[in-house]
Amino acid sequence: MANPWATLGIDLHLEPAGPGLRRGLTDALREAVRTGRLTPGTRLPSSRTLAADLGIARNTVADAYADLVAEGWLTARQGSGTRVADRAVVPPADTAPRSRAPARPAYDLRPGNPDLASFPRAEWLRAARRALTAAPNDALGYGDPRGRPELRGALADYLARARGVRADAERVLICGGFAHGLTLLATVLRARGVHTVAVESYGLHVHRDLLTAAGLRTVPLPLDAHGTDPDVPPGTGAVLLTPAHQFPLGMPLHPDRRAAVVDWARRTGGLVLEDDYDGEFRYDRQPVGALQGLDPDRVVHLGTASKSLAPGLRLAWMVLPPGLADDLTATRGGLDTSGVLDQLTLAEFLTSGAYDRHVRSARLRYRRRRDALVAHVAARNPEVRVTGIAAGLHAVLRLPPGTEQSVVRAAAWQGLGLYGLSVFRHPDATADPMDAVVVGYGTPPDHAWAGALEALGRTLP
Repeated sequence: MANPWATLGIDLHLEPAGPGLRRGLTDALREAVRTGRLTPGTRLPSSRTLAADLGIARNTVADAYADLVAEGWLTARQGSGTRVADRAVVPPADTAPRSRAPARPAYDLRPGNPDLASFPRAEWLRAARRALTAAPNDALGYGDPRGRPELRGALADYLARARGVRADAERVLICGGFAHGLTLLATVLRARGVHTVAVESYGLHVHRDLLTAAGLRTVPLPLDAHGTDPDVPPGTGAVLLTPAHQFPLGMPLHPDRRAAVVDWARRTGGLVLEDDYDGEFRYDRQPVGALQGLDPDRVVHLGTASKSLAPGLRLAWMVLPPGLADDLTATRGGLDTSGVLDQLTLAEFLTSGAYDRHVRSARLRYRRRRDALVAHVAARNPEVRVTGIAAGLHAVLRLPPGTEQSVVRAAAWQGLGLYGLSVFRHPDATADPMDAVVVGYGTPPDHAWAGALEALGRTLP
């Protein structure tokens, strides 16, 4: 017996108006097609179904369809039903013109993204199937605002093993990306009376903007040949750092300075916000352990899957000091939670070992790209010095003085997405500016890397 529901078709919102039902329905359908609300090729409900939905006679719908077929707005074919004809859509007169999206570069060397073409789709799908099969029914409810316990437990184990983080699952909070976590922290810090957060002289303006939007003032820390100097100004309540691999300059925070910033937090009651954005990707020696391991009571550890897997997952985490966990959880509870299915999948990905295998494979691939970048620049542009390459997915190319802006302009002509170092400089930084460009070698897929290097070589002095 045929499935009676198979022929019901799509839901269609129409409001027939006018002197008669047939004319009103015809006008409403014509307007929906003309304005693009019904796109070309859309299959309309059968006359019987639409008549039942609208509470009118079937013949009225059939006649309206026939009128619009005759006018060329619809097509009707035996076995294919009634569909919207393929014709140009004229927008309403009051529709504002859409701004054109900026052209995408032929080669994108802007830092911040991994190679999305290498996302482990098959392994992720297998993990998702296993996770969904094993998930209890209540996992699909609203759940704990801290995140699914499966993921919090898996992360606590992984971070202890791979990053030297000291935590248990009760102090792990899942959030929708690093920016989401930083927004939550800024909200809680402001509520606790913090007014100023110290940041690095070079960093992402997006993060500084989030802190400012929460009512916090940002002040840059000094910078010297050894990197960020944690000489925190009086009255500062928190410090935001990238200690394992400074973004974007690329050096790790010196051991003496790691100890100094933790001592500052203990002495003043302040907090250190540790952005561990690419801690897995270290190439020339063992990874630098998380700063949080020095004092879990004064350091908030923030990590993300955006670099190791993909930013589109919107999965990040915070490991919180005991005195902060309740406040963050309460603040988190009032906002949207991260998707349960992706949380369960990442938990399975971690516990099955698939995450470690993927990171090892990605580390080898990115190291090959980094080595090719260093060799290409040395051979083609010997006046340029490549720095910050011990870890991560980007390198800093130091340029001759006064050449940064001309290189960025030349890159645009070459179809190359490239940022100058000045983009990342805090407006109040006191250190002397450096001419450099920041090259992200994670984004281009493998097949495009050679072409990207050639375009870069033509851009550099």
